[in-house]
Amino acid sequence: MSRYRGPRLRIVRRLGELPGLTRKSARRAYAPGQHGQNRKKRSEYAIRLEEKQKLRLNYGLTEKQMLRYVRKARRVTGSTGQVLLQLLEMRLDNTVFRMGMAPTIPAARQLVNHGHVTVNGRVVNIASYQCRPGEAIGVRDKEASKKLVEANLQYPGLANLPNHLEFDKNKLTGKVNSVIEREWVALQVNELLVVEYYSRQA
Repeated sequence: MSRYRGPRLRIVRRLGELPGLTRKSARRAYAPGQHGQNRKKRSEYAIRLEEKQKLRLNYGLTEKQMLRYVRKARRVTGSTGQVLLQLLEMRLDNTVFRMGMAPTIPAARQLVNHGHVTVNGRVVNIASYQCRPGEAIGVRDKEASKKLVEANLQYPGLANLPNHLEFDKNKLTGKVNSVIEREWVALQVNELLVVEYYSRQA
C-alpha cells in the first residue's frame, strides 16, 4: 500500500489529532462518511488497527516501512513499543519537523528530499535517515533554502521543542542531544497495541 495522499482532515476525524500530518483541526467531531455518527462497538482488532494507522499516517510511512521498523524494534533490547516510537521520532524528516523548520512531517520530508537540510555540514536528502545523538542538523547554505526555513519558522507545527533537541533560530542550526523520551512524543497513541497488531505478521 502506497503512502496516503488523500484528504488529511478525513483521517483526523477518523483517528483523532495527528500533529505530524496536518495543522488543521476538524470542525466535526464525528467520523467521516455516511455512517460516521452511528456509534458502533469496535472489535479488539479494529482498535489495534486504528492505533497502527495513527502511527503510520502521522509519520507518513508505507505499510512495508512500518513492518520494517517493527522488526527492527524487536531486535533491540527494551520495550518494543517504546523503541519503535524512538526509531520513528529520530527520523530526519520528523527531527526537522520537531525543530520547527517545517509545519508538518510531509513538508519536512519535502525539505529533506529537495536537499535543503544538512547533517554535520553535509546535505542529506533521505527522509528516513536515523539521527543520532551529537549530530548537528542545519540548513543548506543557499538563499532559497534559508528563506524557505525562515518562512516556516514563523508558524511552527508544534509549540514546544522536545528536550532531546536544541535549535538556534538565528543561525538556523540545531543539535540532537540524546534519544527522545516517551513523554515528549506528541502523538497520543498506545504503542503496545501497535506491537500486538504486528505480532501475527512480523
